[in-house]
Amino acid sequence: MASAETAAEHERILREIESTDTNCIGPTLRSVYDGQEHGLFMDKLEGRIRNHDREIEKMCNHHFQGFVDSITELLKVRGEAQKLKCQVTETNQKLQNDGKEVELRQCRLQQRNIATTIDKLTHCLPVLEMYSKLQEQMRAKRYYPALRTLEQLEGSCLPQAGSYRFCAIMAENIPRLRTHIRDVSMSDLKDFLESIRKHSDKIGETAMKQAQVQIARDNAVTSQQRSASGRRIRKEVCSGTEVDRNGSNPFSEKDSGILDVEDEEESEIPGAQDLVDFPPVYRCLHIYTVLGARDTFENYYRKQRRKQARLVLQPHSNMHETLEGYRHYFNQIVGFFVVEDHILHTTQGLVNRAYVEELWELALSKTIAALRTHSVCLTNIFFFFDNYSPIPVASPEEYQRIEGQFPFQDPELDKMPFPKKLPFSEFVPKVYSQLKEFIYACLKYSEDLHLSSTEIDDMIRKSTNLLLTRTLSHCLQYAIKKKNVGLAELVQIIINTTHLEQSCHYLEEFISNITNVPPDTINATKLYGTSTFKDARHAAEEEIYTNLNQKIDQFLQLADYDWMAAQGGGQASDYLSDLIAFLCSTFAVFTHLPGKVAQTACMSACKHLSTSLLQLLLEADVRQVSMGALQQFNVDVKECEKFARAGPVPGFQGDTLLLAFIDLRQLLDLFTQWDWSTYLADYGRPTCKYLRVNPHTALALLEKMKDTSRKNNMFAQFRKNERDKQKLIDTVVKQLRNLIATNQA
Repeated sequence: MASAETAAEHERILREIESTDTNCIGPTLRSVYDGQEHGLFMDKLEGRIRNHDREIEKMCNHHFQGFVDSITELLKVRGEAQKLKCQVTETNQKLQNDGKEVELRQCRLQQRNIATTIDKLTHCLPVLEMYSKLQEQMRAKRYYPALRTLEQLEGSCLPQAGSYRFCAIMAENIPRLRTHIRDVSMSDLKDFLESIRKHSDKIGETAMKQAQVQIARDNAVTSQQRSASGRRIRKEVCSGTEVDRNGSNPFSEKDSGILDVEDEEESEIPGAQDLVDFPPVYRCLHIYTVLGARDTFENYYRKQRRKQARLVLQPHSNMHETLEGYRHYFNQIVGFFVVEDHILHTTQGLVNRAYVEELWELALSKTIAALRTHSVCLTNIFFFFDNYSPIPVASPEEYQRIEGQFPFQDPELDKMPFPKKLPFSEFVPKVYSQLKEFIYACLKYSEDLHLSSTEIDDMIRKSTNLLLTRTLSHCLQYAIKKKNVGLAELVQIIINTTHLEQSCHYLEEFISNITNVPPDTINATKLYGTSTFKDARHAAEEEIYTNLNQKIDQFLQLADYDWMAAQGGGQASDYLSDLIAFLCSTFAVFTHLPGKVAQTACMSACKHLSTSLLQLLLEADVRQVSMGALQQFNVDVKECEKFARAGPVPGFQGDTLLLAFIDLRQLLDLFTQWDWSTYLADYGRPTCKYLRVNPHTALALLEKMKDTSRKNNMFAQFRKNERDKQKLIDTVVKQLRNLIATNQA
């Protein structure tokens, strides 16, 4: 069995040697030499070699005859190859002779190609020139001519040039260029819209001036022409619009101040085209028309102008405060429609009559609503430079004239000789006259409304109440709160409102007379004039109290006490003397005021003065107070009491006004008389002499005097009286602190 395995292994090795590459035969041979049957393998190897030699010999014998035949054939081919070479040489010679004719044909072909190229370039040059022109127009921002150039380039030049690469690139760029031109023109349109929005006020003002010039020119014609013109204007006003025989729109060229160049030159007032650059909207319109998007442009323009119209028609919240606010509001509206009128006449269909009339109806409704809202809040409709002074009357005729304007009765004033003064100012008859004019206007307005007498009476009363409670009330409050209104002006306002309040029943009778409706009719609306003027008078009274206190504070700021003075002076301080003089002159003006108002103002001023003086004495900045300073302070308080005792305003009973200074008086008496034993013994009793002295106030002032005694009397310990006084102060301070602690417990 071992020899069979060995034989099989040798057979495997032989097959591997036969099939393996020579470079990789090393491992196979190593296995042979490593084996035990080396000799047997060599015998088999030699046998295998012999077998292969026999097979090679057989193969050579088999193919030998074919090799010989191949050599014989090759010898025959050599002769044929020589013949072929000669033929090739002859053929080459013939080709060289025929090539001369081919070169001539090539030259002719080149000539034809050159002619064709020239012809093609002739067609391409206009394209290049047109494209160069387009680039220049685009750089110069001449977009409408550029759009026309694009049309020529796309419609005629490029098709004639043929299908070249550069033509394809140009054709691809054309839509982008159109889009760019459209976007740029839209940007110009937006700038135009912003420009006319900003200049609406100026355009409207210019149109107003042109109308004024036209009116002045019309006034210069003959009386017959003026009469004819007046009839024509009345007819047009009654019809509601100014339509001529040709059916032109309400905004005529003459009125707009835009297209009538001759009129502009005569009046030398610039028109809308001088204030606004209109060409951008024309260019944009043409461009969008060429691009086939005119409808898009028209819709966008109208939409944006509608938005601007709503902004223009929205008044400012403070428009009613000045007439300039109303002027600006109306100028903007007029300027808006002047621009639209110009666009209507200078473009074909961008805006039409229906669109303008639609905006006009919107403007009417918005303007009417704005006027209804803001007219009731006018701040200066009733103030015609009132001088806040009683009206001087020099003659009976003048007196009767004023009586005709404003109903008032004063028997004592009637008995006085001329010249004399009425208690109220020009404000009163003017306000009363304007109220009557307003009532007349309401009656005139109701004539064509087909209302009954009761309805007219109710409408007039409600409208008058609206005027009283909103407009007039606001005007009065505005006049009272103005910064430059002084005490004299406030006093005059109180007098004026008092007389207007008393005249309200005359207005009631006036309305009843013109409407023929009795004032006592059931459900009849009552006028609110009494409450309006009463509220204004109360506001003026409060303003007087506040104003007086502010004046007192201004005088007190001038106080300059020497809190360490050794002794007081014999007369009042300068600032206080000036303050008392001011109060005397002020209360002298209060003679025409109701007694209660003057008394309240006087008592309020005295109380404020007393409180302020006490605060001045106790303020934290005043760290020390000497007895001399306290004596000077006492002199000033006595001056105040002298003023109160003199009765600056009539109507006080006894020494009522002195009670305003009672707190200061008891405090100063306590310190100047050094009556601490009485104060401490009677404290808390109803009959206490110093009932109005607060222990906290007394302690604070005593502490300031205590520090003064210690610091200013360096050698006080060597004098028995000073030592006793210091001990007394310490004792009183201790007792006051105990008293305060007891009250707090």
